[in-house]
Amino acid sequence: MPDPLRDDRLTLTGLFFESYAGLRDVIGRRLSADSGLSPQSFEVLIRLARTPGHRLRMSELAAQTTLTPSGLTRAVDKLEQQGLVERHSCPSDRRGSFATLTDEGLTTLESALPGHLAAVEDNITSLLTEREVGELEKILRKIRDHVKPGAVAGARSTPRSEP
Repeated sequence: MPDPLRDDRLTLTGLFFESYAGLRDVIGRRLSADSGLSPQSFEVLIRLARTPGHRLRMSELAAQTTLTPSGLTRAVDKLEQQGLVERHSCPSDRRGSFATLTDEGLTTLESALPGHLAAVEDNITSLLTEREVGELEKILRKIRDHVKPGAVAGARSTPRSEP
């Protein structure tokens, strides 16, 4: 009988989570050092910036981020205090609200992007071939769409072309 402690699925899952945690730490530290943005703030700003109209319902924003509901509320509150995001009531649902990226928020995000993209290049894309990057993106989208289907709502997909 096979030993469940030697199951390759444990190795695969462990490698995935270790890679994610390492990338979040390395890229997050560089983001904070270069721009002063926390990874949570960056995540909210980039989601809003990549959405048509730079605006999402808070429920849609929650579905598209890795933040807990209370973490998202704190992040949006902080961004609102900094003038980077505005919150607006939903006219059709008094319980709902929208988060909208301000011009200052877009400017702040745009100034953070060169350093962030360099960190992504240094720690992910430079380690892979162009084909591997495309394959990794397809695999991650497939997994994300299965485990977090709400993340697709409102998101703009820009899949890579096959080499």
